[in-house]
Amino acid sequence: MTLSPFVPGALSGVRVLDLSRVLAGPWSTQILGDLGADVVKVERPGSGDDTRAWGPPFAGGDSAESAYYLSANRNKRSIALDLHDPADQATLRALAQEAHVVVENYKRGDLERFELGPQQLLALKPSLVVCSITGYGHTGPMCDEAGYDFAIQAQGGLMSVTGAPEGEPQKVGVAVADLSTGLYAAIGILAALRHAEATGKGQHLDLSLLDVQVAMLANLGASHLVSGAVPQRLGNAHPTIVPYQAFATADHPLVVAVGNDRQFAAFCQVLDRDWHARPEYASNPERVRHRATLTPQIADRLREAPRADWLAALHAAKVPCGPVQRIDEALGDPQVLARDMLWPSPHPAQPDLRLVGSPLRLSATPTALHRPPPQLNADRDAVLSDWLGR
Repeated sequence: MTLSPFVPGALSGVRVLDLSRVLAGPWSTQILGDLGADVVKVERPGSGDDTRAWGPPFAGGDSAESAYYLSANRNKRSIALDLHDPADQATLRALAQEAHVVVENYKRGDLERFELGPQQLLALKPSLVVCSITGYGHTGPMCDEAGYDFAIQAQGGLMSVTGAPEGEPQKVGVAVADLSTGLYAAIGILAALRHAEATGKGQHLDLSLLDVQVAMLANLGASHLVSGAVPQRLGNAHPTIVPYQAFATADHPLVVAVGNDRQFAAFCQVLDRDWHARPEYASNPERVRHRATLTPQIADRLREAPRADWLAALHAAKVPCGPVQRIDEALGDPQVLARDMLWPSPHPAQPDLRLVGSPLRLSATPTALHRPPPQLNADRDAVLSDWLGR
């Protein structure tokens, strides 16, 4: 895939004013940019988005743009404005009046001091969609607290079910509360845009990392509410499906994800065992009850041959499975490459730079890289001309 000339996307014509930084907000606006929206990223003069300096590594080795920043800011333009400068405040209000969407992740009340709060912006333009992203939301006893992904994973219960049973609670290796909040924000923005187009009325979206993290508890949250039992850490095992976990082989680890009794019978045939014919293992509920006796037998059998042999046999038998890969292996996986998931993203300091692309596949309005992540304030003149005619 190459840097694409701009072709109208699904959100072509939608203007997004992005006042957010770090990850959740930029992740949501990057999704909108991938879909064709004109996203203008507003940054602090001098330093810009905090994540520009969150390295190493940096593009080109010593550039101002970190890999962290580059991961969440493609398909945007950058303009630097100082919220403490009255002239820049006026420019921001003018830009907001030309926008369809404003995304911000300031602490509750901060933007109101500059007459840029959600309700103040809606008063300027009633059809505007304003999305606020904070750690704890705009209501409740913690609404004025700063929220960070790590703390949210802890408070929201995720760390309590992540890690080995005998170990300590663990966070997930990527900032899943931030990333999932970005996804929910993009979904909410699209719904609010649909409503605004139909009625002419905008609205305020109040997104909380903690709300999203609690929603992400999914089946584990429901399990507690249904049974009263508190879910515990199971390492790589699944609380309600067996076998559904990682196993060692003679050389490299793999994952087996048996989702039903038919797949379990096929799995047993590959392993040349008759477990599926035994009453204590014949159904998934029984396998969950007898996990402690079945899992060691599976583990012992899988250690008898190398991973490639097991994967070939399991794939042939239609048993869900996969190798446990490092990130370099995952990014070089033939399936990942065949799906064009690595997009050339030329940077002045690293012309051959590639970054992970969008997973969205729209047949009529495909996503594409039209703009590499911008350098700070690189688009000031173009933005003021395009949006404000200056």
